[in-house]
Amino acid sequence: MKEVSPILMDFPDSFETERLLIRLPLPGDGGLVHEAITESLEFLRPWMPWARKPPTPEETEARTREAYVRFLERTDLRFHLFEKETRRFVGSSGLHRINWSVPSFEIGYWCRKGFTGKGYITESVRALTVFAFELLHAARVEIRCDKRNVRSRKVAERLGYRLEGILRNHEVDVDGTLRDTCIYSMIPEDFRTMLLKHRHGSGSVFF
Repeated sequence: MKEVSPILMDFPDSFETERLLIRLPLPGDGGLVHEAITESLEFLRPWMPWARKPPTPEETEARTREAYVRFLERTDLRFHLFEKETRRFVGSSGLHRINWSVPSFEIGYWCRKGFTGKGYITESVRALTVFAFELLHAARVEIRCDKRNVRSRKVAERLGYRLEGILRNHEVDVDGTLRDTCIYSMIPEDFRTMLLKHRHGSGSVFF
């Protein structure tokens, strides 16, 4: 069977859940993203290397446009999250470290400080998990996070991702110390279990 180049793959660049509009980054989104980052820096700094130094509005817009290009190239699939009711920017998630030959993906995410604790990230990660397995035919999806990042770990565990292991002294933390990285994963068998578990709950995805 002839392998299709990822750039020729067609799939939705936006979709909805019960409370969220999830779409690709677009030129002009930089202002919204920069405002959210600025509000959330203290909250994000312990876990996000890019939050060590506050980006300028111009840098944020440039990175947003670069993300848009990479989405079209199918080399990285970043998504922006918006609250459907208010259209306010909630945060960002996406499918990263893509290996199309497997295919495998890593889900990353961050939430605007004012929207934490409301289940938006769990809702978006569940939606992206469905997106990866049902539309992109994923064989493996990972979530990686700092061992100490309890909120992030709970998102993975709540959705049925399995802790495969902890990489000790894996990366240098924002303060220069070594940190341990948790690796959670899901494969198609786990995904089917997740669908059965959440079949009657919230989190429906509308493509």
